[in-house]
Amino acid sequence: MTVAIQETLPSVVLPSFSVLGKKAFVTGGSRGIGRACALALAAAGADVAVGSSPHGVESAQAVCGEIRDLGRRAEAYPCDVGTRGAVGAMCARVLQDLGTIDILVNNAGVTRDGLFRRMDREAWDEVINTNLNSVFEITQDFIEPMAARGWGRIINISSIVGQIGNFGQANYAAAKAGLIGLTKTLAREYARKGVTVNAIAPGFVKTRMLDGVPEKALQTVLDITPVGRLGDPMEIGASVVYLASPSASFVTGHVLDVNGGMAM
Repeated sequence: MTVAIQETLPSVVLPSFSVLGKKAFVTGGSRGIGRACALALAAAGADVAVGSSPHGVESAQAVCGEIRDLGRRAEAYPCDVGTRGAVGAMCARVLQDLGTIDILVNNAGVTRDGLFRRMDREAWDEVINTNLNSVFEITQDFIEPMAARGWGRIINISSIVGQIGNFGQANYAAAKAGLIGLTKTLAREYARKGVTVNAIAPGFVKTRMLDGVPEKALQTVLDITPVGRLGDPMEIGASVVYLASPSASFVTGHVLDVNGGMAM
C-alpha cells in the first residue's frame, strides 16, 4: 500500500515596495534627483512635501502638480536650508500640514567648486551648511517622532565624490563624506527603535549640476564608467523607493552605490 505524503511548504511573503499611506519629505525636490525621488515615492503611494530653495519655488509647485496628477497629496516648502534658523520654521510648517513624516529624504545640495588652494571660507561654509549642517537640523526635527511611533525611514543622498574625492570639490566631498558617517551613526542609534537610516551614493547623473562641466571632462567620466553612460535621476528615485519600502526593513547603515560601476 502506498501512502501519499503531502509536503508542507513554508509560507512565502512576497516583497512589497508600496509606501501607500506614508508621508514623505524630500528636500531639494524641485528638480533633478530630488524631483525624481518625490515622483517615485508618490507613484509608490506616498504623500510628499517638496522642499526647494526660495528661487526654486515655481519648479517645486510644478512637481507638486505632477504628484497630484498621480493621485497623491503634495505641498511645496521653499527655504534656504543653509541658513541656520530657517530650517526649524520650515519643518514646523511641514508637520502642521501633513501631521507626521514617515520618510525623510535629505537631498538638498549645492556646489561651489574650486581648487583647494584658492577656495575661500565662504565657498566652504556655503556647501557645508547646505549639504551637511542642514541634514543635522532637519533630521533632528523628524527622527524622534519616527522613533516614538516605531517606524521611520531616513535616506541621505550622498555622492561617489564623498567616497573617492574629486578634483576641485574639497568642500562637496567633505560634506558628502560627512553624510556617510552621520548615516552610519544614526543607524546604530535608532536601529532598535524601528527607524532605518541609509545613504545613496550616486555617480554622475544627468542633472543641471553637470551643465557647466566641459564636454571633455564628461567624456572622461564616461570612459571610466563601465556601463558607459550617465545615470538617470529616476534610477536614484527607484533606489529611494526600495530603501523606504517595507522590503528594506533589514537594511540600515548601508551606502547604496548607484554609479554604473565607476567605483566598486
